[in-house]
Amino acid sequence: MAKYLGFYLILVMLRLAMAFAGILNETCYDDDDTTGGPLRADEYQDSCPAAEAIVFSGVQKAVFRDPRMAASLLRLHFHDCFVNGCDASVLLDDVGSFVGEKTAAPNLNSLRGFEVIDAIKSDLESVCPGTVSCADILAIAARDSVVLSGGPGWDVQKGRRDSLEASKSAANNIPGPNSGLLTLIAKFQNVGLTLTDMVALSGAHTMGKARCSTFSARLNGPEINVDFMESLQQLCSESGTNTTLAELDLVTPSTFDNQYYVNLLSSEGLLASDQALVSGDDETSKIVESYAVDTMIFFEDFRKSMLKMGRLNPLIGKKGEIRRNCRAVN
Repeated sequence: MAKYLGFYLILVMLRLAMAFAGILNETCYDDDDTTGGPLRADEYQDSCPAAEAIVFSGVQKAVFRDPRMAASLLRLHFHDCFVNGCDASVLLDDVGSFVGEKTAAPNLNSLRGFEVIDAIKSDLESVCPGTVSCADILAIAARDSVVLSGGPGWDVQKGRRDSLEASKSAANNIPGPNSGLLTLIAKFQNVGLTLTDMVALSGAHTMGKARCSTFSARLNGPEINVDFMESLQQLCSESGTNTTLAELDLVTPSTFDNQYYVNLLSSEGLLASDQALVSGDDETSKIVESYAVDTMIFFEDFRKSMLKMGRLNPLIGKKGEIRRNCRAVN
């Protein structure tokens, strides 16, 4: 327990900062009250008081070794919540006749960070066995990844339980890198997220990388900065493979900031789905412009949208289970 004292202090300072900003909320319901019950910020206060410190420790070590891991852990939470809610279904392996979501097109050879979640879960099980869900680990790790990269913090609502099943077919409907604006809007609305949520959450692409195969179509599009296009063409042609990685944000690739939106206004969004936010829709363009001008507006909306996304259809009460191993049902 003593090795987590330093992380306790960091979390205490983070909580005090959030309290000062007036954003603590101990009990949280979805906007349309469809979650089926409450998630709580203090869920593990008595049952596993070291939970958040343990998660933070694991994320911090992983991001220190590989700064890109911050974006990867954040993305895991996104891909989890977009498929039947935030229930850690994305973590389940294919075993025998059981088919998980890892081989779905948006996830295969793309999602990473599973071993980081495994290590965090192992640490939690040694301190608080059978207590902290994998779904909550994903939510906390996403927040910590943002904070460690210079972004905003928020008090993660907890109390989710883990699913007993997965849906590869639903995972195949996660918004893709070549999605147009109307498709993006429809897919976000289908899970209960608004236009503002969509633009704010897209800001997660302010860090991380993408393969040449995910933006090759973008290189032939009309709405791209010529110098930017040529640099990408050179990067992808030199390697001779579509697996070469490019930074989603060339300016501050490992920092969570508003540079992503500045890039969009300069026609330097890496993915077609990114640049679509400022291509032909006044409402999304205005939101992008506001975020590009004022980082704090972006941070506040991102925080709110992350909390909202984290409340999508959680399993609570007696539904689901608390997995002992995040990769398999008990």
